[in-house]
Amino acid sequence: MKNAHAGFWIIVVLAFACLSASAAAADDCPTSKDEIATDRPDVTNSSLVVPAGSLQGENGVNLSGRDSASLLDATNTRLRLGVAHCLEVLVDVPTYFAVFGGDGHSGWNDVAPAIKWQISPVPGKIDLSAVLGAGLPTGTRSIVGSGVQPYLQFPWSWKLGHDWGLAGMLTDFFTPANADRLTTETTLSLEREIGEHADLFVEYVGDYPDHSASQFMLNSGGEWRFTRTQQLDFHVAVGLSNSAPHYIFGLGYSFRFDGLFGP
Repeated sequence: MKNAHAGFWIIVVLAFACLSASAAAADDCPTSKDEIATDRPDVTNSSLVVPAGSLQGENGVNLSGRDSASLLDATNTRLRLGVAHCLEVLVDVPTYFAVFGGDGHSGWNDVAPAIKWQISPVPGKIDLSAVLGAGLPTGTRSIVGSGVQPYLQFPWSWKLGHDWGLAGMLTDFFTPANADRLTTETTLSLEREIGEHADLFVEYVGDYPDHSASQFMLNSGGEWRFTRTQQLDFHVAVGLSNSAPHYIFGLGYSFRFDGLFGP
């Protein structure tokens, strides 16, 4: 596992070296004139950052089934603040997981701060961002384990034309307090714009732990931006492997406040 540990931090160094070299070329990042772009309801996060001077709140509730248990989790809140052009800081607020109708553990997950830098645009209508964050040991240990759990993430998107788009994400989750274990997650999402303010998607999600069985899911849903800065969304997922949840159904609401830093 030491090789995985070293590889993780090599990726971190290379990623932020790339970010530093590319920052000057990032001239197409969102502004407050753009519609809200969120990291939900799909697992694939947005390849775009929050506009500088904007605070964005993304919230949701999920109902899922795994083995004989049903699980309700909320509020799945992520707060994102644009601190500079093409740069945001974000934090995942602890979510409560309530188990009913079966065996399982109820409790909180970790608070997880992160920094996100948009490397955009790349020739070919591709947007790319890099995220470096960590789950801090604040949650229920039976749910999240122990110790700080850093992660490195690269969400991307590609405009295909005719209202279609392709997006994906590569994430490495590292648990140094648990025998230096590493989990890699990959996603691939096909998206279609419906009118000017709505989207639908279908998404593949794969989790590949180096210490247990892999999990595969098929996720689908949509989002409706009923104002420039507010969004409603839903998603439905089904498990494609025995180790994955049988189903997940979720609803969400997101908002954005602009102009926090003045004109």
